[in-house]
Amino acid sequence: MLSIVIPTLNEAANIGARLSEIAAAEIGGEVIVADGGSDDATTEIAARGRARIVSGPAGRGRQLAAGAAAATGNWLLFVHADTQPGSGWATVVKRFMADPDNRYRAGYFRYALDDPAGPARFLEEIVHWRCRLLNLPYGDQGLLISTDYYERLGGFPAIPLMEDVALVRQMPRHRLVELASVAVTSADRYRRDGYLLRPLKNLWILALYYLGFPPGYLAKLYR
Repeated sequence: MLSIVIPTLNEAANIGARLSEIAAAEIGGEVIVADGGSDDATTEIAARGRARIVSGPAGRGRQLAAGAAAATGNWLLFVHADTQPGSGWATVVKRFMADPDNRYRAGYFRYALDDPAGPARFLEEIVHWRCRLLNLPYGDQGLLISTDYYERLGGFPAIPLMEDVALVRQMPRHRLVELASVAVTSADRYRRDGYLLRPLKNLWILALYYLGFPPGYLAKLYR
């Protein structure tokens, strides 16, 4: 069985659409919304969408870990609330789970942005090569992983930023693969901050993380 975990914090504008898309895919299993204290209608919308709600302190790593701890499936799919799985995603996920060789492997979707502008395509290519060369997908690309492998790796750490990097860095290259489907993420942050400055900021924070700066400090810089 598949458990889909969605971390939320004031995602009323997105969570309804995500739950509707998951229901329409008829993939079965359960959906867990790990909420970090929303003060909008996020949890009410999630409840109407028949999702299980796990509430706790804000912090994406902490929320993802709480959602995984509450899951009953033997497979986990972590998806951000503003990320829309692309066409055929459910079939791709089912095939990956059905292959016994994938019990100790993980998959991620190819990155895409909901912006037709040229800079968006350029950024998508950069992310594609980052994944190929550095074996480093981010959380907005989703993560499909068996519960056994997730627990063997120790799960998401309870840190406010870089929880996705911390987890995938533990996976050998041959155990992390790109799935044959995309995850379409909101480009609002790039339209707001710029297709040059925003990626440079993200790269700077990633470099500081690799240099050993604490995630709490990096989260302040990110905000």
